[in-house]
Amino acid sequence: MRALRVVGIHEDGKSIVCEDPARRERFILPADERLRAAARGDITRLGQIEIELESQMRPREIQARIRAGESVQQVADSAGVPEQRVERFAYPVLLERSRFAELAQAAHPVREDGPDVRTLGEVVAYGFGVRGQDYGSAEWDAWKGDDGKWVVALRWQTGRSDMAAHWSFAQGAHGGTVNALDEHAEDLLDPHRAPRTLRAVEPEPLPVAEPEPPAPVVEEPEAVAPEPPAEPEPKPAAPPKPAPPAKPAASAKPKSKKNHPAVPAWEDVLLGVRSQRG
Repeated sequence: MRALRVVGIHEDGKSIVCEDPARRERFILPADERLRAAARGDITRLGQIEIELESQMRPREIQARIRAGESVQQVADSAGVPEQRVERFAYPVLLERSRFAELAQAAHPVREDGPDVRTLGEVVAYGFGVRGQDYGSAEWDAWKGDDGKWVVALRWQTGRSDMAAHWSFAQGAHGGTVNALDEHAEDLLDPHRAPRTLRAVEPEPLPVAEPEPPAPVVEEPEAVAPEPPAEPEPKPAAPPKPAPPAKPAASAKPKSKKNHPAVPAWEDVLLGVRSQRG
């Protein structure tokens, strides 16, 4: 590698003129931000510039994603850069996360009757002891949630299962408080409560299509025979007139002089009495 010496500033005012002492060849070097950072010996700034040039992800975005809980490997894979270039920006944020994880262990769990006298670390250590689990193998972590509040997590392994419990952490007097965010966190805060019983979930019955109601049968009206005309009510018969009493056999009368037949009077017909007429 040949060494160059600075001759001066180019006429454009944005570049530096360098010269090879052996061959007297001159070179133009842009006076950009990388050159200024190298001149100051700012290695961190040089690495930041490299990431900006090789990836669209800014260092501030990298730190924000680390603070939100992502690992260095996850960010490096997403940015498409080596992990070493992400670690230099992730390191201060990882220290911040570790610090809040320690602070949360000194906070007091909130119960129904108020904050517990014991700290979260003491309660969790007791819960592990009751269950016969190794508390020393558990790992604490913390990150900042989308709502700006810190979340503290505890991860451990039970058999072949990876377990995790989460609490929300709020700073305050006497170490602050923590609230359980899931069932594992609640179980660690109360190790003596009865375990949840699992029950089989029966599949929901498939909906049965209801039969369509039969179309209404339109019955044709039956032919009704016309009613016969009402017969007029018979008028009450007039009471029969009393039959006239049988007339006694008339005695032979002498023929009248004028030879006229004898006509009975109406009294004779009505009363059956024959008047004596001359």
